[in-house]
Amino acid sequence: MRTTYYSWMYRLVFGESNRWGKTWWGLTGLLHSIEFVYGLEMDANRAEDGKDLRWRFAYENGLTKEAEFLYSEDKPCTVFEMMVALVVRIEEHIMDDPDLGSRTSKWFWHMIESLGLSEFSDDVFDVSAAEDVIFRLLRRDYEPDGRGGLFTIENCVHDLRQVEIWYQAMWYLDNYILRRGHDRLSNDFD
Repeated sequence: MRTTYYSWMYRLVFGESNRWGKTWWGLTGLLHSIEFVYGLEMDANRAEDGKDLRWRFAYENGLTKEAEFLYSEDKPCTVFEMMVALVVRIEEHIMDDPDLGSRTSKWFWHMIESLGLSEFSDDVFDVSAAEDVIFRLLRRDYEPDGRGGLFTIENCVHDLRQVEIWYQAMWYLDNYILRRGHDRLSNDFD
């Protein structure tokens, strides 16, 4: 069941096909093995969204008793759950556009790039280097513009290390739309 849940999350953000002929099972597995800890009180909402993803999995797959272990209150949210839940919320509640289809993968990939993890596909995965990046994120030890964190915002006037993740995401989307224009918000990965 745990493997099925993890695979379900992986497909939410990478789809059924391999991106550029590569996979990121090692990286996402590592992200899923690390507890999402936060220092800003409002980021508790991101942890709860991550844990709520377990209920969605159980509901979408018609599971009840079999999936009880997934949504036990004592099992903390992982970094992967938080990230997947965040991009699902971004796509379904903020950026939904039926004409463009789901861009959940796009938002997830932008976070992977901002973190500096895009080169960590399974064929070149370096556990130690990836752990350093993930723990830097959790310590909020990234650049003020978000580089090295979940969202990099060009010409950001705020220190994103002091801002809850949800605001970072919304400012990122505002900046993204301004840079690309609404007509360029396709499902490609530019």
